[in-house]
Amino acid sequence: MPFPTTPPPLARALTERSYDRPTPVQTAVLADDAADRDLLVSAQTGSGKTVAYGLAIAKNLLGEAERFERAAAPRALIVAPTRELALQVHRELAWLYQYANGRVVSCVGGMDPRHEQRELAEGAHIVVGTPGRLCDHLRRGRLDVSELKAVVLDEADEMLDLGFREDMEFILKTTPETRRTLLFSATLPRGIVALAKQYQQKALRIEVAGDEGGHADIEYRAIRIAASDVDHAVVNVLRFYESPGALVFCNTRNAVRHLQATLLERGFSVVALSGELTQNERTQALQALRDGRARVCVATDVAARGIDLPNLDLVIHADIPNDPEVMQHRSGRTGRAGRKGVSVLLVPPARRRRAELLLNLAGVDAAWGTAPQPDDIRSLDQERMLRDPVLTGETTSDDLVLARALLAQRSPEDIAAALARLYRARLPAPEDILDPGQHGARARDDRGRDRDIRSPRGDDRSDQSRSKPRKSSARHEMTEGVWFRAAIGRRKNAEARWLLPMICRRGGIAKQDVGTIRVMDTTTEFEISGRVAASFAANVRRPDKEDNIRIEPLADATRDHAPSERRAHPPRHEAGDKDRGAHRSHDSDGAREPGAREPKHRGKHREERGARSGSAPDFAKKSKHRNKPAHAAQSQLATAAHAKRKQKKNRRG
Repeated sequence: MPFPTTPPPLARALTERSYDRPTPVQTAVLADDAADRDLLVSAQTGSGKTVAYGLAIAKNLLGEAERFERAAAPRALIVAPTRELALQVHRELAWLYQYANGRVVSCVGGMDPRHEQRELAEGAHIVVGTPGRLCDHLRRGRLDVSELKAVVLDEADEMLDLGFREDMEFILKTTPETRRTLLFSATLPRGIVALAKQYQQKALRIEVAGDEGGHADIEYRAIRIAASDVDHAVVNVLRFYESPGALVFCNTRNAVRHLQATLLERGFSVVALSGELTQNERTQALQALRDGRARVCVATDVAARGIDLPNLDLVIHADIPNDPEVMQHRSGRTGRAGRKGVSVLLVPPARRRRAELLLNLAGVDAAWGTAPQPDDIRSLDQERMLRDPVLTGETTSDDLVLARALLAQRSPEDIAAALARLYRARLPAPEDILDPGQHGARARDDRGRDRDIRSPRGDDRSDQSRSKPRKSSARHEMTEGVWFRAAIGRRKNAEARWLLPMICRRGGIAKQDVGTIRVMDTTTEFEISGRVAASFAANVRRPDKEDNIRIEPLADATRDHAPSERRAHPPRHEAGDKDRGAHRSHDSDGAREPGAREPKHRGKHREERGARSGSAPDFAKKSKHRNKPAHAAQSQLATAAHAKRKQKKNRRG
């Protein structure tokens, strides 16, 4: 169905933007029974409501004319909850009214108010802003609302959640009573309904949310993961879908910082959005996403409100949303304007029941499954490479000259292998992920015993020092290995599972060429296959722009001089050696070396420090007493006891 009758300048703008048919919400607000009436509209995010109310108020603003007269006092006021949404609305209305000579001015927090004052003084036909900044201009007499014909409250439910009720009421009380009021909201809680009854006159209620407007273009998937595999699952989901734009949601700022650091280390182009960023930092991050310099955004719910990213085909819930409305707001960032999108929930065993309830309340039928595995991702990589424009694009004469030169010196197989290596080198390595199973949080170790796969993340607290190590951290022994040292250790939260891909990338080798990885306090020592050791040593000597971790070979470090046979620390007091010896026989993920005995009593501080999976480097806090040598502590006790005995002796004398 084509768009209803619209002014010719607006119809021209719609045609240029390939708007050939209206969305359900646009059809509803442009219907005959909605003309010139106050509207209370329930429309899901991404349903095309900005264009909907832009067209709905066109007749109120233009009348019978096709173009605006010279701008003076504004005729329409659009109120949005966040600066990002307000700026997005500004851009949408600017192109919609460009051929009608419409002047659109934005007034949002974080921007220069003096510049906005000058813009308002020059005149505007439409003003778009956030509640706080609009109220400030109204109180200072900078914003003239005497000629307003229409007021639109966009995402009204979010404005209530953010505490803008008083500001919204102040704006509505200040504007003329003859105005037309359009209230748009993803949901209609009682607060919104009460606001509509108080400030609207016989409003027409329109509901287009639900399957028709909210979920039709979004595919929901729920992925079972171990609680400790959240970061790895995010990596594999991003690699599996290879979306040009992806949004990953976390519940806290700390989780955003941690996940951003993890993805940066893996080689993703990623930015973060959280409440601790300045406006300039937020603007730069969003611009990087829009111009393609970054394709992944990690954000909190509040920070992501109102943002509209191009080519956003994937939303990942790294943390389970708090309620169905939050999940809908998150997922609504994708599947917009007819585009297909995917929304993925990562569900640890302890959150399975909560996730099922959440999906049921939201009316979403999600497909349950396991996280993508490395073999699946590599298979897709091969298919994508065969479709890559480098292979399918048009060949120039210069390309043919270089190709013939290569064929004169190398075989076709060598050239194809080199091309495959170049293609894989720019892709982050997928992770090995454990499937926790469909019912519960327990799995079996290599001796057939039950073990807990939950981690200290979220509500799932357990001691991972008893878990079976993952494939990415428990490496195999080699008969002819050469040992190397990396200048990073446990104090910087080094883990074998994230060191392994870094080692392979830096040295240009495969995982099969890496043997045992042993993480110590300040350094990490690892074994490389003898057949690739020379090329590995040459590669790691080159400067690396992605990380500055120094890697160097160990002198005379062959299999006969394995790190387990050298003293990794200076001699300690005898009383502390037993516990520390047991600690040295474990790698960073709690995997015991061959032949090492499992200690009868695990020291809580020392064993958990070596066994637990850390976050990204430099984020963990450690007690200053935890690293104190045992002999130093005993020396202090002995000195105190000696002083006490001497004091008693002096008293007797």
